[in-house]
Amino acid sequence: MRHWLLAGALAGMLAMPACNTSHTVKVEPVEIKPIQITMDINIKIDREVNDFFNEVEKKAAETNTEGQTAPSSP
Repeated sequence: MRHWLLAGALAGMLAMPACNTSHTVKVEPVEIKPIQITMDINIKIDREVNDFFNEVEKKAAETNTEGQTAPSSP
């Protein structure tokens, strides 16, 4: 029985290095490239155009209402 215990302990000692694993990770420098983004921004111009035409329509409406209510004198 003692021989089996000694053989088991010896086998355990020999198996221990198999449990030890090591990994190496190679870290390479990361290359960062510039990113080019093209965006078409038409919101500001669209608002300005809408505002312009709204003002033109208001002036036209004012002119039409003034012409209808007040008769022109000769």
